[in-house]
Amino acid sequence: MSDDAATLMRNQKIILFDAQCKLCSAWCNFIISNDTNAIFKLCSVQSPKGALLLTHFGFSTTQYASMVYLQNGKAYTQSHAFFEVVKQLGYPYKLATVFSVLPNTFNNWLYDKIALNRYTLFGKYQYCRIPNPEDAKHYL
Repeated sequence: MSDDAATLMRNQKIILFDAQCKLCSAWCNFIISNDTNAIFKLCSVQSPKGALLLTHFGFSTTQYASMVYLQNGKAYTQSHAFFEVVKQLGYPYKLATVFSVLPNTFNNWLYDKIALNRYTLFGKYQYCRIPNPEDAKHYL
């Protein structure tokens, strides 16, 4: 593990997201609104820190096919990342984990269908969103 990546991840729960994706930005707004104790840190994949973490785990730094959730030095992707995050948000959101009993192949297929078509379905920003100063505690 590179020292820089290890330092960034130490005692952190990090959600890597595509800042140009409108769906991903809505997801981040949802996290900010519902993660009242700021247990998750958000990090754009387009940022230097995001690129460092993606590279550390062997993910592309130019093609973003999945949200990546990092916890305890482990990377979760696709539906696994989604379920790991929502189960920690508490009720009623953790109820969504009931769908984790469905086959992984189905959950990941559905995740991929949405993720791979997210720009067409939800749109794309031509720039990365700048966080509000009051939301700074939610960012890495």
